[in-house]
Amino acid sequence: MRLILASASPRRAEVLRDAGIPFEVCVVPVEEVPRPGEEVEEMVARLAEEKARAAAPQIHEPAIIIGADTAVELGRRILGKPRDATEAREMLSFLSGRTHRVLTGLCVLRVPEAVVRSAVENTRVTFAPLTQEEIADYVASGEPFDKAGGYAIQGRAGRYITRIEGCYFNVVGLPLARLYALLNDLGWDEERSKALDR
Repeated sequence: MRLILASASPRRAEVLRDAGIPFEVCVVPVEEVPRPGEEVEEMVARLAEEKARAAAPQIHEPAIIIGADTAVELGRRILGKPRDATEAREMLSFLSGRTHRVLTGLCVLRVPEAVVRSAVENTRVTFAPLTQEEIADYVASGEPFDKAGGYAIQGRAGRYITRIEGCYFNVVGLPLARLYALLNDLGWDEERSKALDR
């Protein structure tokens, strides 16, 4: 049974590759916008399922599709991906010296049976106080773009993070241990999957 990652994120792909999990990518665009009054947990769970279900019609053999969506929340404010340098600076200033939550919704969908398992992973991340110069330099590096909250823990921003409570891979964008448990629950066979990948 093949694994299909319904995400264009190079970070999610890297997490799976580094864990030795064979997969293919199938990306179908999904609008990543919160609904009015939607809590962050609800939003990431919904978007993860929408991504998995959007990819399903493209898959014509037994497979498990992985959908994931990550958001950053601080003070009930949801931080998605910054649209430009100004928004990236604002996000980093807001996170500076504070602890925020990173939430990733996971949806694993086994096709053709349409059996679903889902979860939301929650990690607390603490930033050191950042100077305006540090923020400007980080934004100028280009790293904040296309990342929820405007930073990458596995990149240059790692030097500013003083503490995490919970799954590190969740902050990268794919909570690996939680995903592995969901895959096993759906009957994924790692050895057979590797044999198909050869």
